[in-house]
Amino acid sequence: MLSQRARELAPSPTMAIDARAKQLLAEGADVVNFSVGEPDFDTPDTAKEGGIAAIRQGFTKYTPAAGTLELRRAIAEKLRRENGLEYAPEQIVVSNGGKQSLYNAFMVLLDPGDEVIIQAPYWVSYPEMVKLAGGVPVVVETDARTGFKMTPDMIREKLTPRTKVINLNSPSNPTGVVYTPAELRAIAELAVEKNLIIISDEIYEKLLYDGAEFVSIASFGPDVKRLTVTVNGFSKAYAMTGWRMGYAAAEKPIAKAMADLQSQTTSGPSSITQKAALAALQGDQGPVEAMRQEFDRRRRYVVERLRSIPGFDLEVVPQGAFYVFPNVSALFGRTIAGQRVENADDLGMLLLEKAKVALVPGSGFGSPNHVRISYATSMERLKEGLDRIERLLRESL
Repeated sequence: MLSQRARELAPSPTMAIDARAKQLLAEGADVVNFSVGEPDFDTPDTAKEGGIAAIRQGFTKYTPAAGTLELRRAIAEKLRRENGLEYAPEQIVVSNGGKQSLYNAFMVLLDPGDEVIIQAPYWVSYPEMVKLAGGVPVVVETDARTGFKMTPDMIREKLTPRTKVINLNSPSNPTGVVYTPAELRAIAELAVEKNLIIISDEIYEKLLYDGAEFVSIASFGPDVKRLTVTVNGFSKAYAMTGWRMGYAAAEKPIAKAMADLQSQTTSGPSSITQKAALAALQGDQGPVEAMRQEFDRRRRYVVERLRSIPGFDLEVVPQGAFYVFPNVSALFGRTIAGQRVENADDLGMLLLEKAKVALVPGSGFGSPNHVRISYATSMERLKEGLDRIERLLRESL
């Protein structure tokens, strides 16, 4: 009955773990949830007031499919001021979250069989989006030795006549690594040389630590900008996950195609959310920096704590986003709390059921020796969850 496309679609492991954790919570269990990539901070008041004002003023009708001109102008100004990118409003498409922006890009760029370079570890949705668009994900394996980054030489080894797109995500989900300007420039030069499109997911751009520098890859000159689709949104920087607001900036033919596709699927994004996003961009940016500083405090705490937890090896200290990605393969083949652990999936379920701590196995990210821990939760809950993990492992090993 179902199409081949539907049969081949893999569910998001992040949502699966979260669903089980919420089921346990509904049953009365005290679960510490490290699984979902969602800031625990409230949306800034400026954004809230923008949405409330939209409702009160009756701004509740359809907007253009690509978003209001007012918001697209504000995004263009943000990209110019913060990222050194010059885009006209007609080169910007506002969507129902950064995820839709990415999906739109893959849909309008890929023909059946076109190949997309994706580095592993990867965000769980990239390969599935590529496959839904008829493309073929080509995975570049990275590890601690490469700093969880791919180099031009690693990309070259995977190139074929069908390669069309390089997918980038910096700062990265799930590793938290940040490409340096020099590393991005080298990839940009390769893309220009081979005439490859870059889809650059920059959703975590404002969450940087330890002096890491964020650079949009499209800013390295007109040749690479012509080939780049820059994707961003409001979910992470402004804690607006439920508002559903993302955007993409690209050359006019690509942007027009994305807007046309959106007009036939969801139409324009929420009018109310667009007003909230506009207010977020134009309002006080203090809450963004306050959130970043608190994330940094938590990050340093988690990094330090992991050094004392048996079997959790944090090979690369993250400099962005709000995740750590420790290697847990030292625990494979061990018996913990009476159960044998063969892989990260076993460990994740064991910790959820026995310690009531939810984290995400690395298998869904293309890195089966790791787990992802999100520190987008309070220090109190971070301490409690890590205490539980450490206690369970020390009692069993």
